Amino acid sequence: MNKPLRRIAIFCGLLVLALLIRDNWLQYVQADALQDNERNRRISIERYAQPRGDIIVDGKPVTGSKATSGSDFKYKRTYKNGPMWAPVTGYASQAFGANQLESIEDGILTGNDDRLFFRNTLDMITGEKQQGGNVVTTLNSAAQKAAYEGLKERGKGAVAAIEPSTGKILALASYPSYDPSSFAGNSTDTDSKAWLKLQKKTNPDDPMLNRALRETYPPGSTFKVVTAAAALEHGLYTDADARTKTPLPWTMPGTTTELPNEGNIPCKDATLRVALQYSCNTVFGKVGSDLGNDKMLETAKEFGFTEEQFVPVRSTASVFSDDMNPSQTALSSIGQFNTAATPLQMAMVASAVANDGKLMKPYMVDELQGPDFDPVEKTEPETLSEPLSPENAQILQSMMETVVDKGTGTSAKIGGVTVGGKTGTAQHGVDNSEKPYAWFISYAKVSDGSAPVAVAVVVEDEDADRGDISGGGLAAPIAKSVMEAVIQSKQ
Repeated sequence: MNKPLRRIAIFCGLLVLALLIRDNWLQYVQADALQDNERNRRISIERYAQPRGDIIVDGKPVTGSKATSGSDFKYKRTYKNGPMWAPVTGYASQAFGANQLESIEDGILTGNDDRLFFRNTLDMITGEKQQGGNVVTTLNSAAQKAAYEGLKERGKGAVAAIEPSTGKILALASYPSYDPSSFAGNSTDTDSKAWLKLQKKTNPDDPMLNRALRETYPPGSTFKVVTAAAALEHGLYTDADARTKTPLPWTMPGTTTELPNEGNIPCKDATLRVALQYSCNTVFGKVGSDLGNDKMLETAKEFGFTEEQFVPVRSTASVFSDDMNPSQTALSSIGQFNTAATPLQMAMVASAVANDGKLMKPYMVDELQGPDFDPVEKTEPETLSEPLSPENAQILQSMMETVVDKGTGTSAKIGGVTVGGKTGTAQHGVDNSEKPYAWFISYAKVSDGSAPVAVAVVVEDEDADRGDISGGGLAAPIAKSVMEAVIQSKQ
């Protein structure tokens, strides 16, 4: 071969080599980045090329798919009782993507999950179209309905309900809510307008906010359950009926400020039981101050504070601060100052108490299924922590049951059922200028001694008279209806 031809051959060989390198670079190194690129329309076209699998509650789908026309997306998502289930399902929109379960379990729902490889390979051989699998939730439809309708009657707020023995989430409601079907397509005239109406900048009620998982509120007096647990676990008090050393009035350490109680209630040297029954700020503020920031923070963390939870949807971390002085610790120990909690977090508190001190990791996906309904993955209950000994948990149960039997939580009583609870009215705003939040946390025990449900409810009722806002008046009736729904569904 003469020299010019050899040079041309080498040059062509280098071109082929460069092409092979580039091809392999795109296929193997950049494949994931290209697939996830928001401008890669092929991925979206494939996602909506066939009906999505369903999200299942009580054996029935709460989602569906609908054929569309005039678009290269063949199917769009539909929802049954969309506003009620939106905090669980999230949305899947051709125009705006997906979130929550629709996003997290997208691989299963579209059939693209690697765990469905053999099924998809078989479909290719047989010529069958790829099918999506299903996400089977732990939710209880009756409990969810009771939670959502209860909130709808009273205004903004959220409910979280858990099965204490397993951590299964039974209800997760948020109000106001939205219908994911309203923007599931990609029409500028309908879907885009519906989406814009739901955004916080155009809708101050922020209906797309999942208040059960993503909003933190001052928990008010419901946090006194955590403070009581800290007092028992750290040995400050060992008997629910022993008198505490609490003067009345009580001045917070390092200040000249007296910590007030709500009304003329018997808080001087009150026992822990009486203090929880009447919700004595002085007793639990002094307990927190006496224990100190470190011990209070330790107990709060045991209940799940300061850590995000993944259920598998992410829940915002609840707050109990470190590096507080004694008076700040006192205020934080009655659920004020910097203390803030999600409704899920406070349901976890009630759940741990009801489960004899063992906190189970909360979750709302029971099983992932293939298109043929065969299980792909099953969630097993997992212990998250043990914030209370069984003995101390039973002491705290008796205290919470006194609250419902003859304290501030009597509106949560259920005939033939033992209910433990704690009310809370949380101040917020500059100088407590805003209307308070109404809280109630509770659990129910049936005749065999088991506790099938623990609940947390928070209500932001901006239309109520300030004097009428209370955990017992606004939140406890919702908790009662949720607990009743769970109990009745198990009979």
